[in-house]
Amino acid sequence: MSEAILQVRDLTMTFGGGKRGPLSKRTAGFVAVDDVSFDVRRGETFGIVGESGSGKTTLGRCILRVLDPSAGSIRFHPQSETPVELVGAPTAQLRKVWRKLRMVFQDPQASLNPRLRVIDIVGQALQKSEGLKGKALADRVGTLLENVGLRREFLHRYPNAFSGGQRQRLGIARALSTGPELVVADEAVSALDVSIQAQTLNLLQDLQEEFSLTFLFIAHDLAVVEHICDRVAVMYRGQFVEVADTDTLFRAPQHPYTRALLQAVPVADPRARRKRSDLSEPVDIGAGSGGCNFAPRCPHATDLCRATRPPTRTVAGADVRCHFAGDI
Repeated sequence: MSEAILQVRDLTMTFGGGKRGPLSKRTAGFVAVDDVSFDVRRGETFGIVGESGSGKTTLGRCILRVLDPSAGSIRFHPQSETPVELVGAPTAQLRKVWRKLRMVFQDPQASLNPRLRVIDIVGQALQKSEGLKGKALADRVGTLLENVGLRREFLHRYPNAFSGGQRQRLGIARALSTGPELVVADEAVSALDVSIQAQTLNLLQDLQEEFSLTFLFIAHDLAVVEHICDRVAVMYRGQFVEVADTDTLFRAPQHPYTRALLQAVPVADPRARRKRSDLSEPVDIGAGSGGCNFAPRCPHATDLCRATRPPTRTVAGADVRCHFAGDI
């Protein structure tokens, strides 16, 4: 087992809350990330999957300190002699870490400034961190373009001259520009056509091997996650409900929500029929309910589930947050 490159402990992110005015009531706020703990091992692709609104993107932005977490710890290189605590770190320290922590965004069009040329978009970090300019900058950016399967001749083009898949390659080149160790890919292929998705996934795997990258891969498409990830965390309402290596998770899911997600995946054969999980519609359980977040939708829920938050237990090789994991 390789060493951890990122260690997250008890991470919580709450939006809103407190008093909004002299006559208003105190509100509890919305908990987007709720007591999440996990490690990302060097060289692996760690997937985070869940439906929209589960807190995946918020978690990724907290790790990069785009958002300031409400509580918890995020440590970069936790097992080194000089681990870096990102929560509460000053901006000067974060600037150094951000060179090793980079992000690939979901929408390749919205994440690229339409008024900047490729050399400025990809080379901006190099200009600021290494002071590159002129021919040195052009050579470096040209090499980055070739690394992601684009031509050097594209240096002086604008984003509107590229297809969606090519724009995402530009986003990947920008992420690679500072020599990162960990890349957070937030729904990096969800906005692309299926054929382009496959090309982009293969590119990410090739780059991972070539540059010894570690990926935190956020997605909602289970087929994509199964293809590229080494381990997978299933997220529901801000919590990790199951974490396991990919083969274990897809072969023998332990949490009812994980099973429901897998049963919802379409089958290529139109004659095949899959058993669907009998889940009720999502409901707002309210802040501080104390019970399992999934209890209002779970067909196996009991009074214990509705009253007591389940601990995380290891069952059949998976870390599962369920009172009855292994018995259902």
